[in-house]
Amino acid sequence: MGFVIRLIARLPFLFIGGQIYGAAALGRFAYAVLIVELAAQLASLGLKRGLAQQLAGDSRPHSHIVADAMLTALFGSVVGMMILGSFPQAMFPNSAIHGWEWALPVTVLAIAWTDISLAALAYHNNVGATVRARSIVEPWTISLVAFLWSYWSLRDGLIIAYVISMIAALVASLIPLAREFGVPRGWRPNLGLSWRTARRNMPLAAADAVEWGSRRIDIAVLGLFLSPQFVGVYYVAQQVASLPAKLKTSFEPVLGPVIARNLAANDLGAVAAQVRQVGFWILAAQAGIALALALPGHAVMALVGADFTVGTATLGFLLAAEVIAATAVVSEAALIYVARHKNMGISLTMLALQAALSAMFIIAMRKVGWPEAWQATGPAAALCVALGFASVAKSRLLAQTIGHSVLGWRWALVLAIVAGFAVGLPVRLFLPPLAQLLIGIPLIFATFGYVIWTRGFGREDRLLFKMRKADIEDLAAASEADKFIV
Repeated sequence: MGFVIRLIARLPFLFIGGQIYGAAALGRFAYAVLIVELAAQLASLGLKRGLAQQLAGDSRPHSHIVADAMLTALFGSVVGMMILGSFPQAMFPNSAIHGWEWALPVTVLAIAWTDISLAALAYHNNVGATVRARSIVEPWTISLVAFLWSYWSLRDGLIIAYVISMIAALVASLIPLAREFGVPRGWRPNLGLSWRTARRNMPLAAADAVEWGSRRIDIAVLGLFLSPQFVGVYYVAQQVASLPAKLKTSFEPVLGPVIARNLAANDLGAVAAQVRQVGFWILAAQAGIALALALPGHAVMALVGADFTVGTATLGFLLAAEVIAATAVVSEAALIYVARHKNMGISLTMLALQAALSAMFIIAMRKVGWPEAWQATGPAAALCVALGFASVAKSRLLAQTIGHSVLGWRWALVLAIVAGFAVGLPVRLFLPPLAQLLIGIPLIFATFGYVIWTRGFGREDRLLFKMRKADIEDLAAASEADKFIV
């Protein structure tokens, strides 16, 4: 439900940005946010995912562990904010700096603390806090503020909306954190411990930054070769295509703590089973959503604005990339605990491959005289190739490390894709744009989902989607083999 709410809530911002602010303003905004979010990823020092392992393996009060994590992220955030505040040109390399841009670095701390707060709450099985902060407060705040600020200034509206939404999400995460963990009584700041935590989590921080960078470096490369207008078009296509990726983050608050607990118990078979099962769920859902959005892609991009329809092919490549990435991201959920340095090496190789191919594809298309709209698809195609490499490499590494197969592939996916395509092709060819959106997208996804549910889901999958928490606990107690399901 949180994923569905987030899916719906993100669309108004894209509509407001495209229709009111325009592609050029969106491009400027996208590049600035790219730099800020990179700083926030580095500032969190891997604690977004590493915190679960610390909470599982440390005997100290959990409130003290969370407080140490917050202190560590504070140091990293201050460094990031000072650098961006001193060199704002890093955020706005191709435009003048004036107005409210100075407020943007504040979001480095807001993002880092929000991620850590929600990770701590997820360890205590409070996923509702993530839904409220990320799926309700953040997207609806940025949409509302962007709309209202457009009456005051089209130059600063998107920046201000982003800053306010990140602060609102932080407040929405800190309140349940205080209720869940309470005040860390008896805690004292320990700078030495914070430094050791930061040093130990460097591989995790690098892995987080690389995963984030794989979805952003294409914009960075694109901005070096093409005009801000095409950066804005690409950004919209990327935001639409990243909607399936949000599904992975819906599972992440549950998957991370479960893997951490199973590893603490040295139950590697349970880890592999969990990765296989959740990997299939994510792969199936992302494939269904990608199919439903790609077939009526022209109508989807036209919803943001007529100028954005040139990004239809880009949208198709980016949606395919999210499906290809599913195996890599689920495998990495375990690799960050059992083979963090090798995982980081694969991630860095993937990032370098993506950057090189992005530039090569653009240059090659430019030399043969293809238009800029076609050149803009180069980074998206490069992303598909790079993520394909990462999915193969990471899944094989995890299987070798834990001694069990982790591949979540099921042949029912092929049947579901064929069925969805058979329904979606007539929708694309014969229905008007509005009908493609209102009728076609639900119809394609419903067809895909029906085949997956009837042909792809096993008994355990169906039980999990129907059971109450008490029922799942009873099933786990009755069958040791099914313990991984919990």
